Amino acid sequence: MLVGLDLGCRITGAELLEQHEPILVLGISGDTLASFVRQYAGLDVAHRIAIGPAAGGQAVQAISHATISSYALHDIILGAARAVARSRGLPCALGGGGAARLDLDSFEPEGWEELRAAGSIGRLMITAGEAAEALRRAGATNSASATLPPESNYVALYAALATPAQIGANLLGRAEHARLLAEAAPGSSFIFLAGEGAYSFKGTAWVRTGTFERIQLVQAERTIALTATEHRPVARLRAAGAPELRETALFLLPPEAGFDPGRPWRLDLAIAGHRAEAGAALAVFALPYTLPRRHLLPAPPSSEAAETGEEAAVPLWRRAWAAQSGRLAVLALALVALCTVLMLQNPLSRRPPLWRAVRVTGLAFTLVWLGWYAGAQLSIVNLLSFIAALRTGFSWEPFLLDPLGFVLWAFVAVSLLFWGRGIFCGWLCPFGALQELLNLGARRLGMPQLAIPFAVHERLWPVKYIIFLGLLGLALGPTALAFMAAEVEPFKTAIILRFVRSPPFVAYAFALLLAGLFVERFFCRYLCPLGAALALPARLGIFQWLRRHRQCGAPCQLCAVSCPVQAIHPEGRINPNECITCLKCQTLYHDERRCPALRLRQKTQPAGRGGLP
Repeated sequence: MLVGLDLGCRITGAELLEQHEPILVLGISGDTLASFVRQYAGLDVAHRIAIGPAAGGQAVQAISHATISSYALHDIILGAARAVARSRGLPCALGGGGAARLDLDSFEPEGWEELRAAGSIGRLMITAGEAAEALRRAGATNSASATLPPESNYVALYAALATPAQIGANLLGRAEHARLLAEAAPGSSFIFLAGEGAYSFKGTAWVRTGTFERIQLVQAERTIALTATEHRPVARLRAAGAPELRETALFLLPPEAGFDPGRPWRLDLAIAGHRAEAGAALAVFALPYTLPRRHLLPAPPSSEAAETGEEAAVPLWRRAWAAQSGRLAVLALALVALCTVLMLQNPLSRRPPLWRAVRVTGLAFTLVWLGWYAGAQLSIVNLLSFIAALRTGFSWEPFLLDPLGFVLWAFVAVSLLFWGRGIFCGWLCPFGALQELLNLGARRLGMPQLAIPFAVHERLWPVKYIIFLGLLGLALGPTALAFMAAEVEPFKTAIILRFVRSPPFVAYAFALLLAGLFVERFFCRYLCPLGAALALPARLGIFQWLRRHRQCGAPCQLCAVSCPVQAIHPEGRINPNECITCLKCQTLYHDERRCPALRLRQKTQPAGRGGLP
């Protein structure tokens, strides 16, 4: 994108020059994206710019059915404009995230000793004699410190806040510092540590425990443990005149750690000794640190600008979750209701009219609210994106940007262990719901249904597995090609864009729906790659919820004939890879008038025994 900014911090124009996002290419026109970007012309980046209606304020309208993409583009434009404002010292410049407004851009070359003299790098020096004396007061001894000359350097510990460019870019290099800022969540802090001498501030236990037990960061009443997850190795120090250090480390503290880089803090270093009568003891030394004011930006010119800076410090995915909190609440209630239905499937199945009402209501909710309104249609594209992320440096943040999709995927992953693939395919897939509801209407209108012989059906359903494996193979190469091939799914056309798309895509979706009028859930049975992907772990289900009589399949074929997706083999076995858990077979299982096994049991049951066991 090309964005113009004047000296008053007003955007003079914004244009989309080029983009290669496959999902947007296949679903949203370039004109739509360009129109969204052009909305920023004339807006003032020193003040809040909202997405959506904002009475008396600045606002842009999100792209229809692409709210998360709108937020991403919004952050790119405003983040770049405000970074330029900071780099030019404009009066409207906004600082970095967090309570302190750090100077993330200003840079002048400085050497190690210059940074030390300015207070940007703190130092703690402990001689062998000081270590031994501290342990003695704690009632312990340390053989390592005792064998060294008292005046020798036992440990020299250095600490610095490497988030400001003047410190971090001089220590790590400008390119590495910029990379860290780009990859970290807004409001993150970088703590640089280095040590020399006989004692290691890292130790070796952290490799096993995941926590650096010899050091901890303390700020006011908050104690922050430094963990292996936050640890980043430092390959080389770039500051001129840096000493030969025994070990170095960088710790990335996320915003949720609660660390305020503008307030004083200290680093506690523990030296372990041994107390003969009671085991280990510790001597703790403190390295206090206060960030010099030269690394802070001036106070914001207005309360609104300060509010804007705080908003920019909130990660995009958190704003997305906050923006969709209402929808998330509705989805949570729907998932609880679905679990209740499944847990009470036996009493529900004994009442076919109630089952039909619940079934149709659930499908209608999935189609209308979950699909057409909320746009929460899971897709094989999500799975391919996950695979691509594993290959290129995994991060949860891109997946957290879609709150409804993330919750649905988490629920489906857990439900695979309890009920198999049928929970998603049978209850939570909007396109599957659309097919079933249309087929239900077709039956009511008396349209004939094509009965596919099981031998033919058994040879057709592997097609979806072949399609899935093909997409999986493409995902190992250029992801754009895999995403284009994933258009075998009509989900985007029929659900996300509600058929507002170019004619070839609409014709393809209508053709599949037309086939589904005569063969119930035609696409689900034979072509759906996502259904195939979820079917692979279907046999991992730890419970067998669907009941069967010993007469099922031999000779009774009632359930096999009635199954909407032919998931029941002629011998009576339910194939978990194909079952959509619609519970229709369970209504027949409990139907004393239609189930031959129950009718036979009634005839052979001795008089006076009462009801069925």
